[in-house]
Amino acid sequence: MKNILLTGCSRGVGLSIAKSLIASGYNVYGVSRKITPEYEQLMNENENQVFYKSFDLADPDSVQEQLFKNYITNSVPLHGFINNAAIAYDDIITNLNLDRLRNMYEVNVFSPYNITKYAIRNMIYNRVKGSIVHVSSISVHTGYKGLAMYAGSKGALEAFSKNTAREWGERGVRSNCLVAGFMDTDMSATLGDDMKDRIFKRTSLKVPTALESVADMITFLISEEAKSITGQNIHVDSGTI
Repeated sequence: MKNILLTGCSRGVGLSIAKSLIASGYNVYGVSRKITPEYEQLMNENENQVFYKSFDLADPDSVQEQLFKNYITNSVPLHGFINNAAIAYDDIITNLNLDRLRNMYEVNVFSPYNITKYAIRNMIYNRVKGSIVHVSSISVHTGYKGLAMYAGSKGALEAFSKNTAREWGERGVRSNCLVAGFMDTDMSATLGDDMKDRIFKRTSLKVPTALESVADMITFLISEEAKSITGQNIHVDSGTI
C-alpha cells in the first residue's frame, strides 16, 4: 500500500481527506496539534493503515526531528504529501500585527516548505515518483476584506508549488495546489452569518464548497490517474472564479 503524509488530519477538510484516502486504499500518516475522537475512530477502524503524530507546525525547526526521524523514516517510502494544515489570521491591513503574522507564516508557509524538503528527499531515497498537494484558498484569486494576510500565505504556497513542479519533475515528483472555495469548517466559523452568506452568493452555485469534493479531488491528484498533472492550481470553489 502507498503511504501518504497528511497534515491537519484530525477535523474538517483534513478528516474528509483522510477518509477519502482510506477508501482508496492508502496508508495515512496523519499530523495535527491534537487528535480528535473522530480521527481516533478512524485509527481504531483501520488498524495498520491509519497513523498519528501530534506536532505543532508553528515549530518548523523541529520538522526533521519530529516528523522524519521520530515518525516517517526513510524505511517508510512516501508516495505523497498533502499539506492541509493552516491557521487564519483575519484582520484589515491597517491592524496588522507582526507577531500574529509570523505565527501564521510558521504554520502555513515555513513548515510546509520544510516538510516538502524532507518529503522529496524521502521520495528520491526510495526511488518513488511522488505527488505533493498543497491546499490553497480562493482568497488568493479574488479579494475579500480582512483576508489579505491569510491570502498572502496561501499565495506563497501556490508559487512554491509551481516551482517545485519545475524543479523536481525530471525525478517524477509532481506538485499541485487545490484551490478550495469557502467551506463550512471551524476555520470559517469566526465569520458572521451575513458575511458567509455574501461570500456564498458570489459563487455560481450559491452554496459552500463541499468538503467531500475537495477531499476526492486531492485523492485524485495524489493518484497515478493524475500522473500528467503538475504545476497546476485546481479550483474546487463552487464556481467562484
